[in-house]
Amino acid sequence: MSVGHYENFPVGSILLPRKMRRAVHAIYHFARYADDVADEGDAAAAARLAELDRLEADLDRIAVGEPPRIALMAPLAVAIAEHALPLQPFRDLLSAFRQDVGKARYQSFGELVDYCRRSANPVGRLLLALYGETDPRSLAQSDGICTALQLINFWQDVAVDWQKNRVYLPQEDLSRFGVTEAQIAEGLCDAKWRALMLYQVERARKMLQAGAPLGRTLRGRLGLELRLIVMGGERILQKLHASEGDVFRQRPKLNSRDWAYMIWRACRGK
Repeated sequence: MSVGHYENFPVGSILLPRKMRRAVHAIYHFARYADDVADEGDAAAAARLAELDRLEADLDRIAVGEPPRIALMAPLAVAIAEHALPLQPFRDLLSAFRQDVGKARYQSFGELVDYCRRSANPVGRLLLALYGETDPRSLAQSDGICTALQLINFWQDVAVDWQKNRVYLPQEDLSRFGVTEAQIAEGLCDAKWRALMLYQVERARKMLQAGAPLGRTLRGRLGLELRLIVMGGERILQKLHASEGDVFRQRPKLNSRDWAYMIWRACRGK
């Protein structure tokens, strides 16, 4: 998983209700640590998988009311108990992180979306569980937002991920648009590359727009937080579109002017 995905996680945000912040911190630190186990450092694949298995074993202990053995998991156990959080999203995250250890290419968009279902969507589902919003419509909209944000992160980080020998652009799309991995290595932004990236940008935009109404229907601070997150994704997509997908010269990111505009819009409920 591209590490930038967790930039979208509202860690300790003052916009979140105080009673939720400790749980959000615990969820974030679990996800951040497990992600780093899968992606960072130079540990062998077997060691990475063994550590992820240790985390899963602690989830099993939490499930039966036993104390976890890993210090990191103790605050998570408290959050799960206090908020009756489901364990499946945590297991889905670990499934995605295990996949990261041995998989660096995706043949189809459907295969990539399935990965996002386990690597991104659990985050949104856990936040909704904390807020007591678990109706099917809200969950579906949250999934759309989270998958879109993960895709946006993949598109803005094509050059970064290449340095880790990872390509999240579906192989079938590279072939369809006549783009090779050698072109990614060269940072060549020609007409074929621009067409490929604009196609991916539009895909992510449609998903983000489909889920965006959730930010207006959720009450209070969480709705405001979510509107900011969605607008951040929209702004990155605008920058990707304006550059015609040229992520090689400069990775698109949010600046202070973007944040000022987004906060203004979010507070107006737009």
